Amino acid sequence: VQLQASGGGLVQAGGSLKLSCTASPRTSGNNAMGWFRQAPGKEREFVASISWNGGSTVYADSVKARFTVSRDRATSTVYLQMNSLKSEDTALYYCARARSSFSGSSSRDYIYWGQGTQVTVSS
Repeated sequence: VQLQASGGGLVQAGGSLKLSCTASPRTSGNNAMGWFRQAPGKEREFVASISWNGGSTVYADSVKARFTVSRDRATSTVYLQMNSLKSEDTALYYCARARSSFSGSSSRDYIYWGQGTQVTVSS
């Protein structure tokens, strides 16, 4: 399984971006998906996850009420809508597929990783 993340870019503080992550080949959609990010000089951190059917989502405290994760099982695509962006959101964003149908914040629960898409927020 390959995961292709896209949608990153340069945006001013307070702006919005929507990231996409598409799996190939198309999967059954029975696995949870997650978003992580890594800023320069920092460890990778959890951002959000969504269960296999989209019925359950988990967010890091730092992004709650600003970011929304969603998925389209028909196209094997997961999205991360990011609003009210802050300079501290600047990072390389990765999507990942979990080994099970539900997953949380531990990177150990994820077995496939995309290559990352850069998000830069200017203040």
